[in-house]
Amino acid sequence: MNWFQRLPKVELHLHLEGAIPHEALWQLVQKYGGDPSVPDVEALRQRFRYRNFTEFIKTWLWKNRFLREYEDFTFVAEAVARDLAAQNIRYVEAFFSPVDFAHHGLKTQRLAEAIRAGLARVPEIEVALIADLVRNYGPYRAALTLDEITEVRELGIIGIGIGGSEQTFPPELFTEVYEEARRRGFHTTAHAGEAAGAESIWGAIRQLRVERIGHGTRAEEDETLVEFLVERQIPLEMCPMSNVRTGVVRSMDEHPVRRYFDRGVLVTINTDDPKMFGNSLAEEYEMLERRFGFTRDEIRRVILNGIVASWLPEERKQQLKASFERHPAWLDSNNS
Repeated sequence: MNWFQRLPKVELHLHLEGAIPHEALWQLVQKYGGDPSVPDVEALRQRFRYRNFTEFIKTWLWKNRFLREYEDFTFVAEAVARDLAAQNIRYVEAFFSPVDFAHHGLKTQRLAEAIRAGLARVPEIEVALIADLVRNYGPYRAALTLDEITEVRELGIIGIGIGGSEQTFPPELFTEVYEEARRRGFHTTAHAGEAAGAESIWGAIRQLRVERIGHGTRAEEDETLVEFLVERQIPLEMCPMSNVRTGVVRSMDEHPVRRYFDRGVLVTINTDDPKMFGNSLAEEYEMLERRFGFTRDEIRRVILNGIVASWLPEERKQQLKASFERHPAWLDSNNS
């Protein structure tokens, strides 16, 4: 293992359904009769290639066809947790999208129970859950999902977010839902500035009053917005490789992560949907060094940003930070 793999890490923007190891997903494909487009695991890997964000969403929906029963979610949650633990990722705040599976007759509450059962089988990693209300279903369905997760919040559901087609369903539609979620004590984030521009980020900040921004890639389209992000230290859940793979950013050289970091934006690094993009968190950090010239000390700072931006209680943040700073890999950055 290289230094980036050995480092202890956290992740704040990870979609559970997009992190299913290919071998595990392949078992589910076979369970439900197979698919002519993916005759083997290698073909399944090749299926996860996209020219643009629209193609990615279509592939996301295709993949979801093979998650039909509660036991499937227990199975994949365990597989995801084991994969993350093997990468020395210590703490994760993971999205799950229960509304995407309602057409299979799956209830949000039992689905959350199934996911938690799988995660509980891997005590080496702590995974908190964020319910993705999925903006495509509209604010009424989002409000219903909020009611459903409130009933089972003891399963470690700590916040809400909205993914999906940002360019079609702006943040403002969900103002009342977010206000109610805050009243109930949930943390809040929103995908913004990924498939839509700076105005989407402003909407998430001003109307939804989010604590974090998912992606935020296009914030630099508005200089005032970047200054605001720096001033308020609103964390960005940045996912560089995802942005390039979906075509949101044309090439890695054009990605703003270095510019944001240098400006003082509170940048965190995440994988988004790693098994759909072929990336890992270690590779994301290695890319920061190789492509953007991040030093090892700067990489440590970005990792600690993830702890700062997390929704852990302050005491737990300090404990996690101390454990990272004592880790042998943290102290030994001279090795490749």
